[in-house]
Amino acid sequence: MQPKPTDEQLISEVLSGNTRVYADLVLRHQRFVFTMALRFAKSREDAEEIAQDCFVKAYKALGTFNQTARFSTWLYTITYTTTMSYLRKKQLDTRSIHDEESGVQLQNQISDFNADLAERKSTNYWLDRAIEQLISDDAVIIMMFYKGEQTLEEIGLALSMNPNNVKVRLHRARARLKEKLQFLLNDEVKELI
Repeated sequence: MQPKPTDEQLISEVLSGNTRVYADLVLRHQRFVFTMALRFAKSREDAEEIAQDCFVKAYKALGTFNQTARFSTWLYTITYTTTMSYLRKKQLDTRSIHDEESGVQLQNQISDFNADLAERKSTNYWLDRAIEQLISDDAVIIMMFYKGEQTLEEIGLALSMNPNNVKVRLHRARARLKEKLQFLLNDEVKELI
């Protein structure tokens, strides 16, 4: 029995002209992509559409895939950006602006969206500032785990570390991030008073 080809081998075949093996890549990663899309979209139909778009985009951009990273990590990035774009487009309200009730609802949605956006920007601003102050090893693990939503095993593979070591380093990085946030926000509070 022959071992299954790696993602990289399948990608090489696709790029060499054997486009039929792309179906193997899709089968191998479709559950992952669908699950990630469903986590954000909350609708099975939307997640299916997003997953299909992701694989089309990945196929078109396969030549740009840098094989120093794992294919699943690259595909996650495509999935995340595709999902966020899809959800932004879907949020656009297409009701008539002449309908008074719709206008009020739209104003409330815009107001809520702006408040949520301001809160997210503020939170992201302070998190980004705190992460910038971390040493690069801590910042990488925090970014991969929280912003990249990578598992301990995936981070371990990317950084050539044992997942248990990643867990310990993540715990320590969180503690240092907390200290940086407390310092930054304490200074911010002092400036406001």
